[in-house]
Amino acid sequence: MSNPKIIEWVLRIAVAGEFIGHGVFALQGKKEWIAWFPVFGISAPEPATTLLFLVGVMDVTLAVLVLVKPIRVAILWMACWGFWTALVRPIVGEPIWDFIERGANWGAPLALFLLMGWPNNWRQWFSR
Repeated sequence: MSNPKIIEWVLRIAVAGEFIGHGVFALQGKKEWIAWFPVFGISAPEPATTLLFLVGVMDVTLAVLVLVKPIRVAILWMACWGFWTALVRPIVGEPIWDFIERGANWGAPLALFLLMGWPNNWRQWFSR
């Protein structure tokens, strides 16, 4: 296996692991995360729990996708979502270091996206 393929697989496994981990926490309705929803105007626990569950489904689905068939649009979404979820920490009052330590949450999918190459046309956004 060539060096770029090895790097791709390392990144795919790392990204999948991060998204499976966070996805399972979301599916379990992690209380700490539910407590952040009022900052964004969702104060009732039921919609927060439902949204968190849907996020968990999305995260686990994307984790499986990146292992089975990585597509650029999904990987770029994972980089953006990873950046947002890291940024949420200081927004809800946690130290900036909680954002900084989560650099790999968005950096690994971004590196994988860049390794795959920027798409030249619309079709390539949805292909490997």
